[in-house]
Amino acid sequence: MKVRIILLMATALSIFWLNKTKAQQQYHMQLVPIQSRWAKEVSPTNALKEYPRPAMVRSGWTNLNGLWDYTVTPKDQETKVVAEGKILVPYPIESALSGVKRTLLPSEQLTYKRSFSKPVLRSGERVLLHFGAVDWKSSIFVNGKPVGEHTGGYTEFSMDITDSLVSGDNSLVVKVLDPTDQGVGPHGKQVLNPANIYYTPTSGIWQTVWMEVVPAVSISSLIITPDIDKSVVNITVNSETNSAVALNLDGKVIRGMSNTMITVPMKDPKLWSPGAPNLYDFTVTLGSDVVKSYFGMRKISIGKDEKGIDRIFLNNKPYYNLGTLDQGFWPDGLYTAPTDEALAFDIKAIKAMGFNTIRKHIKVEPARWYYHADKIGILVWQDMVNPNQGLPEGAKGAFEAQAKETIAQLHNYPSIVTWVLFNEKWGQYDQQRLTEWIKTVDPSRIVNGHSGELLYVNNQLRSPSPNAYVSADMTDVHAYPDPMMSMKLSGKAQVCGEFGGIGVFIPEHQWLTGSAWGYVQEKAVDLMAKYKGMNQQLESFEKEGLSGSIYTQPFDVEGEQNGLMTYDREVVKIPFGELRKIHAGLNPDVALPSWISMTKGVIAEDADLREPGVIYKELHDQYIAGKRDAGFLKKMAMMAIQAGDKPGASLAGSAYIAGLKMPLTNEDINAVVQFTTSTKDPGFSFMNANAEVFKKVMGDRKYTVTIANMINKGEIEPLMNASGNTNWAAIEVVVKPFGLPGEEIFLRAKTIDLYYKQDWKNYVPVAKAYLEKFGANVKENEKQMFQAAIDQYK
Repeated sequence: MKVRIILLMATALSIFWLNKTKAQQQYHMQLVPIQSRWAKEVSPTNALKEYPRPAMVRSGWTNLNGLWDYTVTPKDQETKVVAEGKILVPYPIESALSGVKRTLLPSEQLTYKRSFSKPVLRSGERVLLHFGAVDWKSSIFVNGKPVGEHTGGYTEFSMDITDSLVSGDNSLVVKVLDPTDQGVGPHGKQVLNPANIYYTPTSGIWQTVWMEVVPAVSISSLIITPDIDKSVVNITVNSETNSAVALNLDGKVIRGMSNTMITVPMKDPKLWSPGAPNLYDFTVTLGSDVVKSYFGMRKISIGKDEKGIDRIFLNNKPYYNLGTLDQGFWPDGLYTAPTDEALAFDIKAIKAMGFNTIRKHIKVEPARWYYHADKIGILVWQDMVNPNQGLPEGAKGAFEAQAKETIAQLHNYPSIVTWVLFNEKWGQYDQQRLTEWIKTVDPSRIVNGHSGELLYVNNQLRSPSPNAYVSADMTDVHAYPDPMMSMKLSGKAQVCGEFGGIGVFIPEHQWLTGSAWGYVQEKAVDLMAKYKGMNQQLESFEKEGLSGSIYTQPFDVEGEQNGLMTYDREVVKIPFGELRKIHAGLNPDVALPSWISMTKGVIAEDADLREPGVIYKELHDQYIAGKRDAGFLKKMAMMAIQAGDKPGASLAGSAYIAGLKMPLTNEDINAVVQFTTSTKDPGFSFMNANAEVFKKVMGDRKYTVTIANMINKGEIEPLMNASGNTNWAAIEVVVKPFGLPGEEIFLRAKTIDLYYKQDWKNYVPVAKAYLEKFGANVKENEKQMFQAAIDQYK
């Protein structure tokens, strides 16, 4: 009998390993220009395995993350077979970690499918199916029966699926539509054509999918609100019926009824703050349902200091909110962090820099992010995810529904101290009504009604606002690159809601090698001095009444390379210790031993702070010695650009392109585009010969514009500059072989040239031809300008 048991165990183990190996063979992460250190840890068997709702924990749950079947079809076509391939849930389909890495178009439907076993149920128990977030509109089916749907890409939703279950295996299908920036729903920084401050979209399931078994009468949610002035915490236990509940806090039992607020006395409470993030654990029992939760005793308010200046107060004392603008993007997972450790790392890294505040920028994170913020100790300004900026029909309703769900979902986290309604007029409307609505819904927090309603770039105001900051608790100005004081209004704190944006690229750690976007460009060696100067300005402003500031930003994001760390979280551009010294004047807590202990495990390489010319010389010497591998050539070309050696950049870039072989990676394509500026560069013929490959990555229009600009620089500009009297007939002959891109740039260049020379006789027929053939590609203000001249002089 003993031998038989051992053999059975061995068989079971072999089946387990066989299934695990099979899953691994069905999945591989797609190529990506750079990736974080955690990406290699991700597999179908361990995809975000942690309990997803730490603020309300039950013991019995099933994680449904892992490999699912998927297919993408036209959205109006009925999906009968889900067999296009495998996708790793919960990573969005556009991400490398999903194993797919493709864009979901507004005209398409993404369908997921997997099977699961029916949980063992005792009498009366129910099965709840939970989704952390699905972007954007989802319909859920169990065994072919519709069980629920949800609209909105940032908030959690659940459904009771008990009555649709059968014994044994059950099928789960999720159908998703996501128009991204072409729809009516909030989409944040996601766009279908990412560039500059807008990024790759996230579609479909991007947070954990899970099931749990609950009693017939169960706890549906908790509402927890601390009141340090009265030394109490108010807790409401919600359920479908009014039932007796018991709260157990440190062995003390407080009894009450569900759906009714229970006031729990807290004698001499330990207050929560970034310097001392004290939390209290407690258990709630309703019948046979038991959940665990926690809370922090803290208060956020606006008060007057000893000089009568309105400031942000934490726990009834002035507390400078020294913050940074965290956007929550990852090179390998996009909206989804590769692992839970990675999710916590970002908060720890920001704290290791010496910040005490994170502005979570137009994204709602998974519940575990806020749990880590509570545990690690950081203040959070939580943005609402902005509506579609054009406010198409339905956008306002979608925004308000999402905002309502966001506030309810995040209410219990002590780290969240500020709600941010709008950002820089992106879809702004009914600001007074909505600000007052938020204050009514959650009076326990302060409200920033409009971060950056007044936006200055290089000291120039973008657009005036006659009634800025109406009904809000603070005035908030955005100023790039250098910080500014916001306006002083009675009863409101003053904050600089965004500043900085210093672009510094780090070779070999770039998402787009051809872009280092920032409001101002600096070399790595000069960044520390520039940043230190900005913080000295903040210290002066603080004495005048500034109560908070948000630096853009902690991490590079795609082409926006203005982070204090690289996008892959591998290189910190100013050493952590130096950043803490710089920040100590506004955040004295960084000197506490406990502050450093809360950031254990934060490791990153310090940036090479030598002059670019010194680094480039080393690379150039290696090139002379015969080094020619692709990574080296690309790095040399990048450093040549920063060192100001254009011939050297052309030499290395051309050598890099000459060594490329098909198939090209996205990184290869981006590098070719960066190192190719005219028809005279070797990359031009390479792009022409592989046009479809480049179009697939760049998009048709961007490819055409890029080629047209190269034709302009290589062919048209030299002939225009050769003499004052441009021979357009000769130029037309030269550009004709380049097809439509050549014709478009030829007509555009000739139209603009004749317009500014006021040669109206020749201008009219050329401009008419340009607008008739390519008018759809012309900006509206230019089109109006060109057409007005045609109408006047025809």
